[in-house]
Amino acid sequence: MAVKVVFGLKDGRSAQKELADEVSKTVWGKKIGDKIIGDSIGFSGYEFMITGGSDYCGIPMRKDVHGAVRKKILAVKGTGLKQLAKGIRVRVTVCGNVVHPKIAQLNMKVIKEGNEPLVVAKEAEKKEEKKE
Repeated sequence: MAVKVVFGLKDGRSAQKELADEVSKTVWGKKIGDKIIGDSIGFSGYEFMITGGSDYCGIPMRKDVHGAVRKKILAVKGTGLKQLAKGIRVRVTVCGNVVHPKIAQLNMKVIKEGNEPLVVAKEAEKKEEKKE
């Protein structure tokens, strides 16, 4: 299953790329907070850190739930919870902190940038479309 990766760039923008099946297998087993060298996933010179994600149903990953599982937890605040009022605890379903084959989206933060930019400038895209 291909994984959509959302990169958070240092200037506040973000970029989306889709990893092929073979490449996405290299991130399986990694946890939230682990660092990934960009060469292993096709982005030479970059270094990324996993910050979260969601599975094929849209259930978010949570750092404090260990393993590659779904669990119903009793939460007061944090990922996967819309706080109703102060102190109200809600039972929510979340995914564990390990990347597994059913993860559909993976969020990463850029730690070290490479030579080629992840995001192509809008003007450059428009110029290429006009040439064709």
